[in-house]
Amino acid sequence: MEKSYSESYKQAGVDITAGYRAVELMKKHVARTMPDGKADIGDFGGAFPLPTSGMQEPVLVSGTDGVGTKLRIALLMDKHDTIGIDCVAMCVNDIICCGAKPLIFLDYIACGKNIPERIAEIVGGVAEGCVQAGCALVGGETAEHPGTMPEDDYDLAGFSVGIVDKSKMVDKREMKAGDVMLALPSTGVHSNGFSLVRKVFDVERCDLKSPVPELGGRSLGETLLTPTKIYVKPMLALFGQVRVKGVSHITGGGFYENMPRSIPKGLGVKIKKSDVKTPAIFDLIQKKGNISEHDMFNTFNMGVGMSVVVAKEDADNALKILRENGEDAYLIGEIVESEDGVTLC
Repeated sequence: MEKSYSESYKQAGVDITAGYRAVELMKKHVARTMPDGKADIGDFGGAFPLPTSGMQEPVLVSGTDGVGTKLRIALLMDKHDTIGIDCVAMCVNDIICCGAKPLIFLDYIACGKNIPERIAEIVGGVAEGCVQAGCALVGGETAEHPGTMPEDDYDLAGFSVGIVDKSKMVDKREMKAGDVMLALPSTGVHSNGFSLVRKVFDVERCDLKSPVPELGGRSLGETLLTPTKIYVKPMLALFGQVRVKGVSHITGGGFYENMPRSIPKGLGVKIKKSDVKTPAIFDLIQKKGNISEHDMFNTFNMGVGMSVVVAKEDADNALKILRENGEDAYLIGEIVESEDGVTLC
C-alpha cells in the first residue's frame, strides 16, 4: 500500500491512508469473531463456509438495519465503543425471530472524516456484538463523505445472514388460543424511539453526564447508551428443546406494531399492564415528555425486548431454559381469539 497515496484526493477531503490505518487497528477486533481467530479482511468479498450438515432443507435468512438517531447520543457523549453492539443486535435479533442462527455480519460506516482510532472503536463494538451473537464479522466498508456530512459525524448500518432448516423455522400458523406469551427483558430503550427521546430531553442542551436520582444514580447519557440486548444464544437454546410458535423483536412501533407480526389473523394477545416490568428510564421519558400511555407502548419496548409464544404446557420448561441461559424471562400474556392484535388491560 506504500504507493497508494493521492495528495489530490486528500485535498478533496478523502485520506486513503487513514482508511488503511483504520483497517489495521480493527483487525484485532475482527479476529475475535472468526472461528480460526484470524482477521482475513481486505479482499473484495467476505467468505464463510455454509454449515448445512444435518439439515434437510437449509434456508438462508437475512436482516439489515442501522442504529438510527441513537448515534447522536454517542456523538454528544463522545463514546463510540458500544454503538456497534446496537447495530449487530438490530439485525441478529430480527433473524432469530425466524429460528435462524446468525452466521455472518458486515458493517457500513459513513463518516465526514475518517478518524482511524474512532472507526476502530466503533468496529470494536461491532465485533463484541458478533461475539455475543456467535457470528463472524467477515467484512465491511468505511466511506468518507466530505462535504455531505460534518467531519465529526458518522452513520452506521449493518447486514447479517443466518441459516435454519426449513422444518425448524418458527411457524405462527401453529399458534392457537390458550397459548402463552413470555417476555425477555430489555436493557432499556435499545435502539428505537430516539427521535422522540432526543426531543423530550432536548439532548443538545441538557446535561447528559451528571447522575440522575430517578435512574439510580446513573447519568442520562449512560442510560440511553446502554447497548441493545442480543437474544441469539438463549433463543437458540430454547429452539433446541421447545417448539416455539412465535417470536417478536420489540423495536420501533412497540407492542402494538411488533407483537401482532408474530400472531396469525383471528388471534391476539391479552396482556396485563401490571405484569410488564418497565425500567425507570421509560417512566422518566413519559413524565418529562407528558406522553400518553398508548404512545409509550406504541413507540418503545417498555422493558420487553423480545416476546415468545409457546404452548401453555411448555411455558414452565421454556422459562427454565431461558433463565438457565441468562434471561430473566417471565409470563406476560395469553393468546386469545381476537382481531385487535394487542389488548392491554
